[in-house]
Amino acid sequence: MDQLSRLRDWYAAQCDGDWEHSYGIKLETLDNPGWLIYIDLADTELQDKPFTPVHRGDSDADANWLHCKVKSGKFEAAGGVPNLPDMLEAFLSWAGY
Repeated sequence: MDQLSRLRDWYAAQCDGDWEHSYGIKLETLDNPGWLIYIDLADTELQDKPFTPVHRGDSDADANWLHCKVKSGKFEAAGGVPNLPDMLEAFLSWAGY
């Protein structure tokens, strides 16, 4: 199953009639160019789960870079244009999806 389908399944599992009214997933673009992903973890099984940050490459010097962390109740990932699947995989593997 591809990352987008797995992310959809994770999101659907969180939707309980309440969670989706306050939380969700955001995907944005960067101008260097690249991607940003924010995934709310509040009121999920992941909210207190430890995450080892990922730091690969340099956004100023390399198109193939990836930075992932958990901060303030959100999974945050940034990466180069070709790294969107890697960003999703970092979250999904950690989430067990």
